[in-house]
Amino acid sequence: MNPQPISDQTWAGIRAEFTLPTLQQVRRRLSELMEDPEPVMRQLVRVFIADGTFCPGFQFLPGGQLRPQVVELFRRAMELDIPHNYFTVWMVTPSRDLAGSRPVDHLKGIPAPLVRALESYRWR
Repeated sequence: MNPQPISDQTWAGIRAEFTLPTLQQVRRRLSELMEDPEPVMRQLVRVFIADGTFCPGFQFLPGGQLRPQVVELFRRAMELDIPHNYFTVWMVTPSRDLAGSRPVDHLKGIPAPLVRALESYRWR
């Protein structure tokens, strides 16, 4: 079964609400914040749109560091073989497992409900 394509409108909504900087912009910003950005670069959620690679802004704290909750969720998504793009869409889509709210709206809370919701996500 093939996954549903992700619409340009979805990416535009993510860009408007959270920003969607290019991978190069993120690398440049991280290089300003730390001597060796590579360990952080390896943990980034990346989305692949047309010919570009972008990084959803919801994964960053205000100072530019990565949000630990997103790193943890993304690590679990990789274990579950959920592609980057579909993980990103899951983060901004209302979830029945979260009483109709979006995972991104729960990042300040305890991670267990988010992990359970992610584990029940069917992206295909």
